[in-house]
Amino acid sequence: MSHQPSSTEAPNSIEAKDIAYQLHSYTNARKQEAEGSLVIERGEGVYVFDNNGKRYIESMAGLWSVAVGFGEKRLVEAATRQMAKLPYYHTFTQKTHGPSVDLAEKLIAMAPVPMSKAYFTNSGSEANDTVVKIVRYRSNALGKPEKKKIISRLKGYHGVTLASASLTGLPNNHRAFDLPMPGILHTTCPHYRAGAVPGESELEFSQRCANDLESLILAEGPDTVAAFIGEPVIGAGGVIVPPSGYWQAIQAVLKKYDILLIADEVICGFGRTGEMFGSTKYEIEPDIMTLSKQLSSSYLPISAVLINDRIYQPIADESALIGTFGHGFTASGHPVAAAVALENLAIIEERDLVGNVRTLSPHFLSRLRALESHPLAVEARGVGLIGALETYHAAFAEKPGALGAALNRAMHERGLIARNLGDTIAFCPPLIINEAQIDEIFDIVEASFDAVNATIDNGKA
Repeated sequence: MSHQPSSTEAPNSIEAKDIAYQLHSYTNARKQEAEGSLVIERGEGVYVFDNNGKRYIESMAGLWSVAVGFGEKRLVEAATRQMAKLPYYHTFTQKTHGPSVDLAEKLIAMAPVPMSKAYFTNSGSEANDTVVKIVRYRSNALGKPEKKKIISRLKGYHGVTLASASLTGLPNNHRAFDLPMPGILHTTCPHYRAGAVPGESELEFSQRCANDLESLILAEGPDTVAAFIGEPVIGAGGVIVPPSGYWQAIQAVLKKYDILLIADEVICGFGRTGEMFGSTKYEIEPDIMTLSKQLSSSYLPISAVLINDRIYQPIADESALIGTFGHGFTASGHPVAAAVALENLAIIEERDLVGNVRTLSPHFLSRLRALESHPLAVEARGVGLIGALETYHAAFAEKPGALGAALNRAMHERGLIARNLGDTIAFCPPLIINEAQIDEIFDIVEASFDAVNATIDNGKA
């Protein structure tokens, strides 16, 4: 049944037309019909404005992605120049263009470990979906058709295509979609507070995670497991920072059984953790990296897969045997998106935004952790300029996610856009943020937590 605008809605308003015509991502469609959407009209720096003129500080950088802030004129100008010169061309069948070549060269030069080639896609989901296919293609090329399984982690997030949603370790990405697909396995989530047993140190917990991984590999058969994928810091699964020694212990297991390591840098890449890549921050040595979001500050859709030579050479051989590498997207390496990404990376480097993260991270994390003592808070987690507050109250114990939703509404009313991941409130502001704006975020968070707690105390929750 199509939506009939309520008496309070103008029939031709953008709100009414949105309800009538658009299906939204990560949204309860019936709730959307009843309540409508927040309409964002413009952005400026770390702020966005709705169509009623209300200003919000965007503490999620959109979707973990607008590194250089909203309204950056240099990116608009880069897009305009390229649009006028070559608005579109593809990279199929031995054809190319300057922006994709320059961006590939730039990313290979920036990579934290030696990489051989860049392959362009349009989103993090497509990048990780492509990786699943690359891993399978390589195993066949090596004459190991049984070595196809990929291990991910519970609460990891890798996208929403059939393959990448299967890699994702979150139930709502699987329910009613008949996922995960065969050949995708999940191992222990490295959340120390939630997963450690009494008296277990971080190093001991990390080793237990590695032991769990090894047990899974042995149970499946090492000759059937091709790769392991992980975010340096888990993002949409709750901003889960790896405990001490975690990545060292995991990599030791992977090397023991000749299993490829895929670093999903879609959120962590380009400065978020205080290093250019999360892999540098945690001394990860991936064979494959997936990149998106802050690659272009999401001004235009673009993502990349970086592969090292031990991945590339078998793929090149197999493409020669078959006659083609039979994979590609119409907009892979789109010239306008690539030009914007190159300019975005130039801004990140010229303005030392990674240095800005390092400078501001102590204050950001101090304000975040100060809220850990709030009656509604359970744990503060974070690194660089990414963080989260996990919340709980007995009044909401039978309604998972309801407390997070109430807090999110309270922040929204006070002019802050954050994101509740269930009952965990996440923060990931643009890298251009300053100290006063960090204080603005957490002053609103504190006021919002106090307001919701007061309604609970008054029995109105």
